[in-house]
Amino acid sequence: MAGHGARGRSGRRPTLEEVAARAGVGRGTVSRVINGSPRVSDATRAAVEAAVAELGYVPNTAARALAANRTDAIALVVPESETRFFAEPYFSDMLKGVGAELSETEMQLLLIFAGNDRERRRLAQYLAAHRVDGVLLVSVHADDPLPDLLAQLEIPAVISGPRSERETLPSVDSDNYGGGRSAVEHLIARGRTNIATITGRLDVYGAQRRIDGYRDALRDAGREVDEALIVPGDFTEEGGRRAMAELLAGRPDLDAVFAESDVMAAGARQVLREKGRRIPDDVALVGYDDSAIARHMDPPLTSVRQPIEEMGRAMIDLLLDEIADRRPAASRGLDRRQVVLPTELVERDSS
Repeated sequence: MAGHGARGRSGRRPTLEEVAARAGVGRGTVSRVINGSPRVSDATRAAVEAAVAELGYVPNTAARALAANRTDAIALVVPESETRFFAEPYFSDMLKGVGAELSETEMQLLLIFAGNDRERRRLAQYLAAHRVDGVLLVSVHADDPLPDLLAQLEIPAVISGPRSERETLPSVDSDNYGGGRSAVEHLIARGRTNIATITGRLDVYGAQRRIDGYRDALRDAGREVDEALIVPGDFTEEGGRRAMAELLAGRPDLDAVFAESDVMAAGARQVLREKGRRIPDDVALVGYDDSAIARHMDPPLTSVRQPIEEMGRAMIDLLLDEIADRRPAASRGLDRRQVVLPTELVERDSS
């Protein structure tokens, strides 16, 4: 009543700041509640909603968007080709998680590919015009200029996995080190002695961390790391084929392979069969991602599950927090958030 009366006497609409003061929270928290962010506790949400009702606050979406230079749109930017995007389950699972979480809000999602120089130039012009409120970056390589461009433009952004241990942007990732380690520990426990690995692209930090887990698991078991058993791949099926052929040529005595993606494991399996190697009798095979490929392979593939859909959801949660407070991190005095979700080894018949 009092709040409504005060509004009547002043002859103006209550502000977001007044709602925040009444609820005893920050302005950004009120914004998150109004925008439907799930990153608000039930108690806080109830307090904000009560203050909104008491003060008679009515969000003016159009006016708010104009005043705050808001577009109510988020871009999911993939610095890869469309062919790779639709060929790899990782991307579709990530998109599924992002879409599911964003459906709880009024925000629109734009899917943008930036796999070549022409697409990157066009994207840079698009972002410079501030046509989106925030950006999700998926599959970022170490030398990718897009994160620095977003920071320069002061566009809120979250990336799926840090570029390095010194990442400055908010990121969401799975425990790549733990995943790689668990795969090798499993193979050691199965009595395998010559354990090879097909790596992902080494300009991707997550791939580097999986190799770190591979190396440390071997060392902690008292085994030397044989560099001839480590061959780079590129997360593609053909890359898995090439790497497996190279491994067999150099180390025909190998009895286990950890392929750092299910797609590469599928390529490796083809070569093993062509060479007359039985899985798992002659060579045990472990993949990474626990995608549909792993479940449908013959034999079904043991794989490290990373919670890709959950990662997509977490990226949206984190980005909505960034959008609610658009000030640069330096002016906020806050550390950038790095979210790491756990992995899990799913055992099947291939190992």
